[in-house]
Amino acid sequence: MTQKIAGHLLVECLIAQGVTHAFGVPGESYLAVLDGFHLHADRIRFIINRQEGGAAFMAEAHGKLTGRPGVCFVTRGPGATNASIGVHTAYQDSTPMLLFVGDVAANTRDREAFQEVDFCSFFGPSTKGMAKRVERIDDAARIPEYVARAFATAMNGRPGPVVLVLPEDMLASALLPDPVSGAFPSALARVDAVQAWSDPGSLRTLREMLLASQRPLVIAGGGGWTVPSAQALQRFAENWNLPVGNAFRFQDTFDNHHPLYAGDVGIGINPRLAQRVRDSDLIIAIGPRLGEMTTGGYSLLQLPRPRQKLVHIHASAEELNRVYQADLAINASMNAAARSLEVLSAPAMVAWEDWARGCNADYQANMQPHALPGDIDMPAIVATLQKHLPPDAVLTNGAGNFASWVHRFFKHHGLAKGFRTQLAPTNGAMGYGVPAGIAAALCTGRTVLTMAGDGDFLMNGQELATAAQYGAKSIIVLLNNSMFGTIRMHQERDYPLRPAGTQLRNPDFAALARAYGYEGVKITMTSEFEPQLLAALARAQGTLIEVALDPEVITTRGTLSAITRSALQARK
Repeated sequence: MTQKIAGHLLVECLIAQGVTHAFGVPGESYLAVLDGFHLHADRIRFIINRQEGGAAFMAEAHGKLTGRPGVCFVTRGPGATNASIGVHTAYQDSTPMLLFVGDVAANTRDREAFQEVDFCSFFGPSTKGMAKRVERIDDAARIPEYVARAFATAMNGRPGPVVLVLPEDMLASALLPDPVSGAFPSALARVDAVQAWSDPGSLRTLREMLLASQRPLVIAGGGGWTVPSAQALQRFAENWNLPVGNAFRFQDTFDNHHPLYAGDVGIGINPRLAQRVRDSDLIIAIGPRLGEMTTGGYSLLQLPRPRQKLVHIHASAEELNRVYQADLAINASMNAAARSLEVLSAPAMVAWEDWARGCNADYQANMQPHALPGDIDMPAIVATLQKHLPPDAVLTNGAGNFASWVHRFFKHHGLAKGFRTQLAPTNGAMGYGVPAGIAAALCTGRTVLTMAGDGDFLMNGQELATAAQYGAKSIIVLLNNSMFGTIRMHQERDYPLRPAGTQLRNPDFAALARAYGYEGVKITMTSEFEPQLLAALARAQGTLIEVALDPEVITTRGTLSAITRSALQARK
């Protein structure tokens, strides 16, 4: 009798959902799935990573870029725990993602078998967990049901990660045809996100609140944005002449070149913008959770009820009034919300013309660089990136003070121009930028620029081997100050002149890059950067440009640490 393997059916279900790339590290617990990838290699590509954390970051980046769940496969125990960093990133960043975990066989479960972990407890779907849903597939015939539900859960409401646990004996089992129809279990149809629309009464109330306002401000961000929704947001802002700030690390939600752009509402916020948030009489938050980073540690908006009138629009009903009590809470997905807002009739004149101009003027003033000590001028380097990178270039970064340079000085054209251009972890996960950049290069073919720190790079730098294996090209600008700079900054604030645990003895990064198959160069002067960037753009292979920084200069948003400055002066 003809048989069909469960692992093959799983791969067919992914293909039916439009998956073109899956990332992972192979494990003996899901050999039947790997065989399915081999069988369908012409329709889906399995990207072999060097560590599960890098694989999960690549899947998360893919989900951010496409709006469809990025897919990652790992084995049980250590594989799943390594991948959990990407799951946590997807959860806090509201990114659709699927993590498939090979598991122990059913007949060894609950005996602490080799690498056994209770994944339902570990990933814990809850308001404090890492995943929206965690399920184990014990019946191979139900694979299509579980996979389709996982895609729906990952995309609907607030997007996020779903974990599916796959016992190895289930994956290797043979499926028999239905005794009546003679058909084998088959993939279900492609699932798309459901659109939740704003109710007309809430939109009327929002219009009345706008008409009564003197100093309104929009904060846009979060997951679920598409090109059409970003374009609708821009039309809404233009119709009402509303200043728009982007939530933390969602700086491509609204065009940074637009005269209504107010800046990024995140870590190291422009002090003038922070004051604008405090002075506003109406905050319209479209999409963001209003988490700690976007609210300045919950200080720009008071808890639990802000001084400002608050309209909170979010795709998840559970997120509304969860932290802040809104004056108006609207449960709507971003596509539906933005399209509803753009047709909201606006008056011929509004009362906040000067306010809107002032918000943009504050942003432009914050873009003006100022001189810093040392031979490397980071604002000038970012200006060089702005000059030479194409408008659709993808910029990625991990976590660290180094990221503040592109956050402050680089202007994203935004989704309204037709493409997502920023991949950055709102949960502050180090090591994200390198694998995210490689995934973007693999899946889009566009120019990719990764800004990395030395400590940040060393967490997933091994994924350059993945890039070389699959012909992916990214350009990495690595800022090397021989320390964990962000922690050192906090250390100097709380324990002046007593550094501990933050100094790094680093490898020769340029040589390391060459060993992986990238070109590797090192610069010590600002003037050396532009020719190296132009060469990297012209080169077929990826390039790492190490920027050697003075380890004594610790910066935050372009300002020399006062403690470091006094220490340097004392040494003189």
